[in-house]
Amino acid sequence: MILDFFMPRKPTDDAYIESFNGSFRDERLNTNWFLSLEDARGKIEAWRTEYNTFRPHSFLGGLTPQQMCENNRIKSGFSTLTVS
Repeated sequence: MILDFFMPRKPTDDAYIESFNGSFRDERLNTNWFLSLEDARGKIEAWRTEYNTFRPHSFLGGLTPQQMCENNRIKSGFSTLTVS
């Protein structure tokens, strides 16, 4: 049996994820007190919704992730609606 361990990663290995983690930490975790698990879930969900639907991202050319998905869906001709 051979044990195969993952190598420790540097933050520069995945800059997109590190950028997200930094934003999440600075904007939500460091600025809020969570009174319970339910309170934390509610506050984090509100931040996630804002992050994905209202905030433009420079990586996406000034679009929100939701706008980018809608633009790609229109260009590709795919839709999330199913026809029965």
